[in-house]
Amino acid sequence: MGPGFADQQRSRFPGITLAHNCRERHEVDEVVAAAETAGGTVVKAPAEAFWGGYSGFVADPDGYLWEIAWGAFPIADDGQLTLG
Repeated sequence: MGPGFADQQRSRFPGITLAHNCRERHEVDEVVAAAETAGGTVVKAPAEAFWGGYSGFVADPDGYLWEIAWGAFPIADDGQLTLG
């Protein structure tokens, strides 16, 4: 936090969610486990999502939420997401 903010608590949700899209479904579990091992907190364990994919949420040590997901967008061989 910047000067003058040392005594103020940041809200639990910092206002943004970051995303990591996996190429394969099983990678979601692997990435969530790696994030937890690295100091993150699993907020929502990976599960089938209402939109047809598979995802979970991890809070990093700074409190930012990361959605780890598979099935949201096709991923090309070069790693680019295909937005339809």
